[in-house]
Amino acid sequence: MARSIPVTLFVVIAAQLVGCSEAGSGATSASQAKVPGRWYTSTQVATGEVVFQGHCAECHGDQAQGLAADWRQKLDDGSFPPPPLNGTAHAWHHPLSLLMQVVNEGGIPFGGKMPAFAEVLTDDEKLSAIAYFQNFWDDEIYGNWEQMGGTN
Repeated sequence: MARSIPVTLFVVIAAQLVGCSEAGSGATSASQAKVPGRWYTSTQVATGEVVFQGHCAECHGDQAQGLAADWRQKLDDGSFPPPPLNGTAHAWHHPLSLLMQVVNEGGIPFGGKMPAFAEVLTDDEKLSAIAYFQNFWDDEIYGNWEQMGGTN
């Protein structure tokens, strides 16, 4: 009987340690889990915030809200101001492939002044920046985007 107590105690402690290591590994995989109902992960959103703040916020606002009073009104030079990307403008009308194209090629082909980021950011950084601003889209806007072929 005296011998069974240490064995039982060992089994209980070992089970707790295994449970702790599983919880720790679950926390790591949770950061790689998709944001519910979205194509991206919370890690991409966090990375995207850093990328967006460093490369996009100066023109599109720190929360992708845009900075122009009316993004549809041409500027004196004939170009359009940077639009909001938070779901209040037209970004949600465009599939992911076109959003990537605009980030890669810049906005000049579309009547804006946005520089090209093809050689500046990696594809993962570009996708993370898109995840960051899409994270501001409400579920209705995001759902409409998906129905229009969003992840194509």
